[in-house]
Amino acid sequence: MKLNYKRTILVGFAFFLICLFWQAYDNTIPLILTNKFGMSQTWSGVIMALDNILALFLLPVFGALSDRVKTKSGRRTPFIMIGTILAAVLFVGLSITDAKQLTRVENVSPEQYKESLAVIYDADPVISVPEAEKDHMKLGEAIRHVFSGSKKEKLHDLKTRDEFLAIEMYEVDENGVETTTVTDDYTKYVVPARNAYAWQQTVKSPVTLIFFVVLLLGVLVSMGIFRSPAVALMPDVTPKPLRSKGNAIINLMGSFGGITVLVLGMIFKTGNAKNALMNYIPFFCTVAGIMVIALVIFRLTVKEPAWALDAQRIDEENERELAKAAGTAPEPAEKTGKLSRAERMSLIFILLSVALWYMGYNAVTSKYSVYASSVLAKDYNLTLIIAQAAAIISYIPIGIISTKLGRKKTILAGVVMLAVAFGAAGFMRANSPTLLMNILFALAGIAWATINVNSFPMVVELASSGNVGKYTGYYYTASMAAQVVTPILSGIFLDIRFTTLFPYATMFVALAFVTMLFVRHGDAKPQVAKDKMEYLAGADD
Repeated sequence: MKLNYKRTILVGFAFFLICLFWQAYDNTIPLILTNKFGMSQTWSGVIMALDNILALFLLPVFGALSDRVKTKSGRRTPFIMIGTILAAVLFVGLSITDAKQLTRVENVSPEQYKESLAVIYDADPVISVPEAEKDHMKLGEAIRHVFSGSKKEKLHDLKTRDEFLAIEMYEVDENGVETTTVTDDYTKYVVPARNAYAWQQTVKSPVTLIFFVVLLLGVLVSMGIFRSPAVALMPDVTPKPLRSKGNAIINLMGSFGGITVLVLGMIFKTGNAKNALMNYIPFFCTVAGIMVIALVIFRLTVKEPAWALDAQRIDEENERELAKAAGTAPEPAEKTGKLSRAERMSLIFILLSVALWYMGYNAVTSKYSVYASSVLAKDYNLTLIIAQAAAIISYIPIGIISTKLGRKKTILAGVVMLAVAFGAAGFMRANSPTLLMNILFALAGIAWATINVNSFPMVVELASSGNVGKYTGYYYTASMAAQVVTPILSGIFLDIRFTTLFPYATMFVALAFVTMLFVRHGDAKPQVAKDKMEYLAGADD
């Protein structure tokens, strides 16, 4: 029995565009909310949790609904088509709304900004601004003339213009060349003052924020329409013993989607601290365009109904051969009736483990773009590209290893690696070696790939062909429940102390190791090596 890699890759284009979207969403929306609208990390976390709150309801509903829908194009394909088109259009609308807010916070006279700072820091407007600078200038430039390189904690302790002119955004080396390292004063003074000014403008006229959130909800609902159906499609068209390998390919496609956005981020310089107030319209339009291209490829090549029938026939043949070898009557290829008590307990512990490791992992993914610029003074795009690249390299080997070692043991190894990576990253600071941080994120990428390749197949192993979408909904309910809580909870800790991010993540990943020890079901049945069963690998597409 061999996996049909061509079919699996083509099915994976649906997951490619999903991961493409979420990588762009997770990287840019927190920056927009804090830099353009001036939200605190806690309130930004609340907004970032909206997709997960909606997912708690949408993913099980649309997963189960897709189980019951029958069309000429299949059960899952119609949901993928409608959801992707809506999401791409509304995503572009988000960038247009963001550009509107940018015009409100980008241009401000030094006098206006000076008055705002006086309120922010409870100080008198004592800042002296040269006459030549009285005309409107970009906020970023105004900041450079308003803040000082002084190490004093309070802005109102600085009385002269010369002190305020001393600050620079980046440090300068011994040769007078500007480095890529952000100064402490930039993090201490400029970032909070810029965000506070943006919040003042948002409070004065909240209409743009309201419209932005409405569009955001529309985007999230659109993604919720097809996320479960898209993920359920892989087990639909893949024989059960091969689902870990199939999931490895699907996750590989997802990683290509994520790394595509990170490369675009480097091209558009979305992670550059100087571009905190940038126009995202070109970037968002590019992402939406790639989503549509991936959808077209998917629709023209994937033959869902025929491929699902092929997988079902192979599962039935495998059951007959296993029964023949054991001298027993063959069991149904698909489960019927309710789960046994032991199976239910395993399902509960699998889903609890999923929730716990997502509590840790999502805290990092949703906050790292902010953490990287504020604590590590690094471009988050390169670090995340390394993590994605490590995952891409490891997906297929992990899929092969899991068929020999077993899904549970492979997951436990991945959880240990992820805890080690996050635990060590908690000690990293701006002056820490960049190479070491890259190594830790590479380890995290391999660890997350190890977990993801096997966790979803363990859940749907307990399902029948008639309710794979329902069990996919269970899986995503667990992961999304965690992602509802963790952006808010981690945001609260970050508002207290920024360096709590990685210790927080490490704790929850370690707890997932404990719960995973109690799982007893979900590993695949053995494969029957028989040439006549390998026709799927060479079947006409």
